[in-house]
Amino acid sequence: MHIEANKKIVQKTDKEVFNFLVDIKNFETLMPENIDKFEVLDENTFRFALSGMPEIVLRLKEQHPNEKVILGAASDKLPFTLTADIKSLAENESEVGLSFEGEFNAMMAMMIKSPITKFMETLSTNMDKI
Repeated sequence: MHIEANKKIVQKTDKEVFNFLVDIKNFETLMPENIDKFEVLDENTFRFALSGMPEIVLRLKEQHPNEKVILGAASDKLPFTLTADIKSLAENESEVGLSFEGEFNAMMAMMIKSPITKFMETLSTNMDKI
């Protein structure tokens, strides 16, 4: 399953956006208002829960300076990645594209597609908070 959020223009350099995203505690700033829990487990891992959803643990998997940050599920039970692609547009302007990639059976995909799409759009909208 592949989901992409609308790309977001941020009034920050690609380096500022990258540095914000690799510091995982900053993801709390981007979370939706209906967050029930946010906990940093270590420098590369955090756990969060949204109202009515199970807890999700995300770990920083890859980072390509000023270009890409990839977070992935800490558990192999539901393998997925959340990728932020960062592109410099001008001196103090960047574009951030968020994408979700996961392998789920058809039933699971049907159940989670809408909440994940909404979650991704919220993360993208909240990029203004960087």
